[in-house]
Amino acid sequence: MGRFVEGADRRQDFLLPASLDDYVSDDNPVRVVESFIDELDFHALGFSGATPAETGRPAYHPSTMLKIYLYGYLNRIQSSRRLEREAQRHIELMWLTGRLAPDFKTIANFRCDNGPALRAVCRQFVMLCRSLGLFGQAVVAVDGSKFKAVNTRDRNFTANKVARRIEQVDASIERYLAALDRADREPGDVAEARTDRIKEKLAGSHRHMQFLKEMEAQVEASPDHQVSLTDPDARSMNSSGRGTGIVGYNLQAAVDTTHHLIVAHEVITEGNDRAQLVPMGLNAKDAMGVDTLTVVADRGYYSGDQLLACDGTGVLTCIPKSHSAISIKTGMFSRHDFVYDLEQDHYTCPAGAMLTKSSTRSDKRDDISHYRIWSLAIPAPSGRAARLKGQSD
Repeated sequence: MGRFVEGADRRQDFLLPASLDDYVSDDNPVRVVESFIDELDFHALGFSGATPAETGRPAYHPSTMLKIYLYGYLNRIQSSRRLEREAQRHIELMWLTGRLAPDFKTIANFRCDNGPALRAVCRQFVMLCRSLGLFGQAVVAVDGSKFKAVNTRDRNFTANKVARRIEQVDASIERYLAALDRADREPGDVAEARTDRIKEKLAGSHRHMQFLKEMEAQVEASPDHQVSLTDPDARSMNSSGRGTGIVGYNLQAAVDTTHHLIVAHEVITEGNDRAQLVPMGLNAKDAMGVDTLTVVADRGYYSGDQLLACDGTGVLTCIPKSHSAISIKTGMFSRHDFVYDLEQDHYTCPAGAMLTKSSTRSDKRDDISHYRIWSLAIPAPSGRAARLKGQSD
């Protein structure tokens, strides 16, 4: 093994630090978690188990469970089983919990039973950041993220899915009936065994058809015409890629643009962000304690009703206008592709032609529908501009 870096002998004795505290540096994030959690009032926040029971086996204090919970999210560990393993082998988590290692079921139950209390902890953290002056500017960025639920797409039903699956089962039943007719005409024991298998498959198809009929009635009775069997709250949502839709949740988050701290968050079951501008803007404004707040978002939040509702609330929006999907598919230009000259009072189209105002129309200046191309002596455009010029002429 010469000329290689060699490890130490496993049987060699070492004088290691005597306490766990020596392994955790002074600037380690777990010390911040420790200081923050020790100042919380678990009774006021509404944590279950904050008052110990007089009988039975002693339980873990909510502070211990909350430390494990926050440590997992700081290190991108959401699984309760992985958190159980980390508590048994990771020095930072051992230091944080005092070498306590709850089982995965206890960790999962804590997370399930204390949802409102955990939201209250998030509010306490936002108030701490505000008192420390970490929200330097009243500007937040709002966006949504899709999170997959435990419910698979096969266990989620919509009206279109049910109709499509009923058609598939109908086609399968017809194939089985045709195969059964052919098998009945064939003599011998092999044909009889084949007939029995086809009858079993046919009976299974009929049972599945009955199940789909029941699901069709449930979907019709559902308020949003959608049913999830494993996770009832999960909903089918589309994503940017074709065929990449998931069954899950839409997490809305407002992030401070200075230190990238999450100011407000909300979990919704709607697949788009169109109606979330006002609620997220007002939640972020209240959390930061400011009179006016600038909200930056992508074009997925563009909605005339939402922008109008923000007027007078102190929420200032900065959102690009979304273009019509029909105009994009047909290759047409939108009004924003035309350049208006205020002095000459005319528009210039992307093909280079000039659109002047019709004298018979209204005197309204910025209405592009009142402008026309009067001269045909212009270069012949191509592609999208050609179709647009043809409409303008």
